[in-house]
Amino acid sequence: MDLRLSFRSMFPALMLGVASTGWADDKQPSPEQYDALVKPVDREHWAYLPVRKPAIPRVKNAEWPRIPIDNFLLAKLEAKGWKPAVPVPRGALLRRVYLNLIGIPPTPAEQRRFLADRSPNAFEIVVDDLLSRPGYGERWGRHWLDLVRYAETNGYERDATKPQAWRYRDYVIDALNADKPYNRFVLEQLAGDELPDRSTETVIATGYYRLGPWDDEPADPKQDRFDQLDDLIRTTSRVFLGLTLGCARCHNHKFDALTAHDYYRMAAIFAPLKRPRNGRMERDRPAVTRAESARVQKQEAEIRRLDKRKWGLRFAFQAEFLAVGRSSLPADAVAAFQAEAAKRTPRQKQLVTKFTKQLNSEIDRAMPKETAAKIVRLHSQITDLRRKLAALPRGYFLVEPSPEPVRMNLLLRGRASNPGPEVRPGVPTVLAKTQPVFLKPDEHTTRQRLTFARWLVDPRHPLTARVIVNRVWQFHFGEGIVASSSDFGVIGAPPTHPELLDWLTHWFVHEADWSLKKLHRLILTSSTYRMSKRQRADYAKADPENMNFWRFPYRRLEVEAIRDSMLAAGGQLNRKLRGPSTYLSIPKQALAGHSDPDKIWKPLDERDASRRTVYAFVKRSLVVPMLEVLDLCDTTRSSEKRKVTSVPTQALTLLNGEFANRQAKHFAERLRHEAGNDVERQIRLAYRLALCREPRASEMSMLTAFLQRESAGIAKERSISVDEAKSVALQRVCRVVFNLNEFVYPD
Repeated sequence: MDLRLSFRSMFPALMLGVASTGWADDKQPSPEQYDALVKPVDREHWAYLPVRKPAIPRVKNAEWPRIPIDNFLLAKLEAKGWKPAVPVPRGALLRRVYLNLIGIPPTPAEQRRFLADRSPNAFEIVVDDLLSRPGYGERWGRHWLDLVRYAETNGYERDATKPQAWRYRDYVIDALNADKPYNRFVLEQLAGDELPDRSTETVIATGYYRLGPWDDEPADPKQDRFDQLDDLIRTTSRVFLGLTLGCARCHNHKFDALTAHDYYRMAAIFAPLKRPRNGRMERDRPAVTRAESARVQKQEAEIRRLDKRKWGLRFAFQAEFLAVGRSSLPADAVAAFQAEAAKRTPRQKQLVTKFTKQLNSEIDRAMPKETAAKIVRLHSQITDLRRKLAALPRGYFLVEPSPEPVRMNLLLRGRASNPGPEVRPGVPTVLAKTQPVFLKPDEHTTRQRLTFARWLVDPRHPLTARVIVNRVWQFHFGEGIVASSSDFGVIGAPPTHPELLDWLTHWFVHEADWSLKKLHRLILTSSTYRMSKRQRADYAKADPENMNFWRFPYRRLEVEAIRDSMLAAGGQLNRKLRGPSTYLSIPKQALAGHSDPDKIWKPLDERDASRRTVYAFVKRSLVVPMLEVLDLCDTTRSSEKRKVTSVPTQALTLLNGEFANRQAKHFAERLRHEAGNDVERQIRLAYRLALCREPRASEMSMLTAFLQRESAGIAKERSISVDEAKSVALQRVCRVVFNLNEFVYPD
């Protein structure tokens, strides 16, 4: 298959963009006119073709391949007359797979055990062990959180905290650890509340919809509503489909065969979702089964009824109290309270605020005992019902308050004030010659999202499995078979190994039953994964980007793995799972710019803050400086791949930062405790814990001399004992180890 963009293959897509400006707004083209723009040739793009299982290629070097993955890669290399890189040493391979799968290095005991095991399946045993550990979900869950724009605050000016948002994070980690099949994982996040077997877990999964930024006081509420839908459409199309459907909001896509009609079809699917809130304040909700949900709705209705009755009694007495002139408030204040709330002048609003407390005291003293007793009984009933609701498991998710579909119009130029023709729920025309038959609403929801989710995970779907398989490959090798992992469209990168991608995708769906752990195991046990990073000048000149996978790629660790590895080396890593997020240390200078620096961030609890970084509280307007400097993803949108920068502040953070210094101190204390006062034993242990190898003779000599020189200088400078000076010097050695390039690269 020729994957290059020929003029013939691009022309319909380009014409699609031109056609988007070919109609006058007042003519309002029909949905049929939009669909007619998608031609059969558009469906011939490689990503839209059905997944076929290709034959495994034969290779000359039959001893190198361990599994079919290797055949596909080696065949391409042999066609160029190339050879794959030699295997990586076993110790380096062990560190690579530990950091890759669980994000922390192996302990010295784990290193010794693996190096002593010479059985042919020793590495496979390690892989299975790592996949069974909680750290796997914590490590790989963070990759998914990048994709779904996870953060725990709304962004914008007030950047309020999203209540219970951390439960979605825990859902993702638990789902990966349980090896929840990917098709079920998708169903639960997109339609967990509409599933026949709805549960607390599946409802929490739909928190996916609510993770994005939210303006709690928009200038144009109607337009903002469509901005919220746009966030859902852009994220969903990129994460699950690998398509940039968001580009069709205002006009047909300029390159892909995606029309504005396709965009608003998806908007119609999500339109019934509502955000539980009370004005600016977001609300969580009971995450319960369908039967429990019905009881919750009855209880909430009863609370509203009782609350209305309670306040009705009080306001009726208040009106009578003011009408007969029993209040001692000034006349203008009485008039302000008597005025209809919606019609009060600014001055009257000020008076109401000023005298509310005084009026309440007067009413409490004057109210008849019988009326007061009724109000107390009503308040008690309300409190009891609210206590029962509060005891239920809660989550952070959107809801469909009615099974009635919401009318959706195609918005001309994307403006809420400029509606075009009505649009029915549906999926992109280029992916479906006939639209799926949408389920009829039940008594609770429209079931539109359930129909959409089932269409997504249909084994015949050309994109869903391809996209996630490519993402898994990317997270193992740093680059996907399709480099633009969230854009499988015509201007996205073509696959470097299309047959391998299809073979893996077919295997993932039909043989692995959508199991991500089986996919990991398959990739990790290949000869491809065991290659070293050894360079060859001739290969590098011809293929500088390693698109032929002739060596293992260089990849810097993400900030979570760097920070967690520092905690692990110093023996401080807190293995606590799940629960509310922990607040990491933030410099006072970073807090000083906020209006309420004393309340915006919780004080440091070092033990709690030593949990894995995936549990760190993520505030959009105040990202922890260490995380930001070391390239945490953009939390406002789906991030398929972290940027890797090299800036001076990274070196300063790891050398002079408060966290790095604190961990260096813990690391030094551990070395003294476990290795005693023997300098060479301390350095060997430091290398084993941080780098998973023995120091070379030159390194041992250099660090020993450095330690002696620093000890003498510190003792003289600070007028302290030699032992105290050695302790400080050892901390500096630990900082040196943390700042070695090797520490932040897997091998």
